[in-house]
Formats: sequence, structure tokens, C-alpha cells
Amino acid sequence: MSKQTLFTMKLEPDLHAAFKAEAEAAHRSASQVVREMMRDFVTKQREARDYEAFLQQKVRAARGSLASGEGLSHEAVEAAMAARRRQLTDER
Repeated sequence: MSKQTLFTMKLEPDLHAAFKAEAEAAHRSASQVVREMMRDFVTKQREARDYEAFLQQKVRAARGSLASGEGLSHEAVEAAMAARRRQLTDER
């Protein structure tokens, strides 16, 4: 991978020194560690955004289901789950 962009940042001298020392102790350059942290951050942000979109789609589908009369009431779901729990308990 070609490294063509320079990234400059300001941070406290103590943090800079501690970071460089820890990177050196791990036998890695500070740049390697920062690149890894940036990749991890980008990956986590994309995953979080994708998951949020997934949840939003599920909510829209559920609301559409309820609006069309396909959904169950809270009471109906609770009754079905109580019956299922009793069934599972009886099977033991």
C-alpha cells in the first residue's frame, strides 16, 4: 500500500512520549499503530452504521406489518411465550 498522505495532529507531549514508548515496546512504529487504529475505527464505524440501517429496516418492516394487521398484540405474544415456557419446563 502506497503511503502518499501525511497526517499531522496535535497532542500533549506526555501522551506523545508514552505512545511512542509503547509502540517501540511492541516493536512497531508509531505510524503502524496509528494506521491500525484508524483501520479499526473505520471498520467499527461502518459496522455500526450497517447495523443501525439493519435495525431501522426491521423496525420499518414491523411497523408495516402492524399497520396491515399482520402483527400480534403485546398480550398475544406474552401469552404465546408463557405457553412455550410452560411447554419447555414440562419437557424436562
